[in-house]
Amino acid sequence: MNSHVEQNRTIGLLGATSLGVGAIVGGGILALAGVAFASAGPSAIVAFALNGIIALLAISSFSEMSTTFPESGGTYTFAKRVLTIRAAFGVGWIVWFASIVAAVLYALGFAAYAILLLRELLTQLDQPSALLDNYSTVLGLALLPVLLYSVSLIRRGASGGQWETVGKVVVFAILIVGGLWALGQRSTSEIVISLSPFFSGGTVGVLQAMGFSFIALQGYDLVAAVAGEVREPTRVLPRAMLLSLAIAMGIYLPLLFVVSTVGIEAGQTIQSMGARDPETVIASAALNFLGPTGFWLVVIAATLSMLSALHANLFAASRVALAMARDRTLPHVIANGNGGTPVAAICLTGLFVVVIIIAIPNLAAAGAAASLIFLITFALVHVATILARKRMSSDTEGYRAPFFPIIPVVGAVACTSLAVFQGVAVPSAGLITVSWLAIGGVLFLVLFARRAHIVDAAAEATDPYLIQLRGKSPLILVPIANPANAAAMVGVANALSPPGIGRVMMLSVVPPPERWEPGESPQQLIDAEAVIRESLVASFAANLAPEALITVSPVPLSEIGRVSREHRCAGILLGMSQITEQNVGAPLEDLISSVDCDVALLRFQPGWDLSQVRRVVVPVGGHGTHDIQRARFLGSLRRNQHPEIVFLRVLPTNASDAEIRRARNEVNRIAHDKAPGSMAIVSLNNSVADEIKRQVDTCDLAVLGLQRIDRRRRAFGDLAIQIARDTACATVMLSQRG
Repeated sequence: MNSHVEQNRTIGLLGATSLGVGAIVGGGILALAGVAFASAGPSAIVAFALNGIIALLAISSFSEMSTTFPESGGTYTFAKRVLTIRAAFGVGWIVWFASIVAAVLYALGFAAYAILLLRELLTQLDQPSALLDNYSTVLGLALLPVLLYSVSLIRRGASGGQWETVGKVVVFAILIVGGLWALGQRSTSEIVISLSPFFSGGTVGVLQAMGFSFIALQGYDLVAAVAGEVREPTRVLPRAMLLSLAIAMGIYLPLLFVVSTVGIEAGQTIQSMGARDPETVIASAALNFLGPTGFWLVVIAATLSMLSALHANLFAASRVALAMARDRTLPHVIANGNGGTPVAAICLTGLFVVVIIIAIPNLAAAGAAASLIFLITFALVHVATILARKRMSSDTEGYRAPFFPIIPVVGAVACTSLAVFQGVAVPSAGLITVSWLAIGGVLFLVLFARRAHIVDAAAEATDPYLIQLRGKSPLILVPIANPANAAAMVGVANALSPPGIGRVMMLSVVPPPERWEPGESPQQLIDAEAVIRESLVASFAANLAPEALITVSPVPLSEIGRVSREHRCAGILLGMSQITEQNVGAPLEDLISSVDCDVALLRFQPGWDLSQVRRVVVPVGGHGTHDIQRARFLGSLRRNQHPEIVFLRVLPTNASDAEIRRARNEVNRIAHDKAPGSMAIVSLNNSVADEIKRQVDTCDLAVLGLQRIDRRRRAFGDLAIQIARDTACATVMLSQRG
């Protein structure tokens, strides 16, 4: 979120395009062209072209989202902006997994072609090649580039991988030129015969080829995933993605055409060749029209392609992990780095790749799952684009997709349809996807959810635009009985619910009169009108425009609960001049426990105003159910003003050095999550209440927490009541929704 500090922007148009081309070109078509030909015959060319159109539609949405939110994380960042943090975790989790699986596939692909290359060399040198048949050799060759590139990314960031990208593009260009030269030696009738029947697999065959080969065009999304490191993102990102796809299609379509025409063996069809040798059909075809030279060119191109694609996926996957760690949807330690380089994220991503290579060397189903996952996430990007365009202001900078909403709607339908087809055609792909999501869901709920929601609440409060993008308009209910409290209450309420995005409703509950004569105005109604009038006057003076409501009920607290439920309020702000054991008893606790919204109880002296707050003390004693609301409230304070926020932990005077160190680390973590840049102190005092009151006496506002209750627990602890009662400082007690 925008509170995060992005890495240095060091990637220009050439570097971003190289990253995209490195991820797209080579490995996918060499591994998947055979499968596509086996399914569709020569019409595999049409399948790749149609996938190119789907990719072009996706690039339009990726460009709009990545230039609107030029942060690293790609699809995860987009989901975080327009969906919930839970949905964003699910998206980021599967995108990270898909990039890891893609990296594994390319590492194993490199090992396979490297062994083929070494075997041919040893044969030419008349040397034994039995060692190459050892599984340890395959494993070692697959792990070597993963380790080397991980170290390279740690040492040099985004650099590296360009020479492999340039090298493979040159090799593919030679293959295409050689194929076109051979094509020129053929008659038109020979070419027509080699392409007949063109739709040998029918419509179903084309769809199958599209589903299997879509991942061959995956890679431009990695440019969006590193947007936080791209210079001039508004200009560079769309161009880099378009150039990446254009270069890929400029290689793929001519190559598939020459393979389908001059690469066919005598008595064979391209469909039969693809079925017989799906992994080496390009090499076999090159051998047919360029001889051994063509075969070696394919081997070299494959080796370089696997390396550059491996590098690109490792790089992008580490940035997705980094973005998630910053938002605490992954452990925050993963965000640790050196000079802007996310060392921990790179190491963890590389470790996952290594573990999967060792544990599951056969990843055909996982590769299909990666294709399925990318299709799903691309569909989500289209949906996010539609939601963001409708919710964000019209003057937002960045690229805008043309023909809105036709392009994102068509793109979302196309990606979703292919994903469904892929899930049906390859059930194991769907199973892997669901299993990975299930694992992530458990981890999120058990380990990550708490801190993620706290950081997310602080981000929403600090950046109200995020609330708008998520389609929320929180309503804060403010019951007021004393007109003198109106200005202070409205000020706090509008801090909790930003004007223009959220709403504030002033409520006056009128007890029914015992007797009422027609034509007379009961005193209760006169008083209520005065309360609302003064509240609105105070609001207008502060350039605020709250709503107002008068209701009738003999039990005000029950009526407040009813109104909050009926209007689906996000929070209730209650004001009290005094807080004692009596006035925070059972009726108020019943209200807090019965409503499905946040509750804030504000106690302040006459004349107090939120704008006067310069120092805030937040006592912490461990984890509480009010943590998310506390983060939201503190974020609201930091948005409108910049008070000094102090998180306080009190330990007994006999606490050991280890206990003090542990408490200091915990308070620092809490402070960083809820209000980055705030202070965290640990005080020693045998009386927790006395120490907190001493600290509170030096501040303008104390933020305390209340517990959600059941029939056996109280919401108001004795300590909170004592602090609020015995200090002159304004106090706010917070209770988070159940």
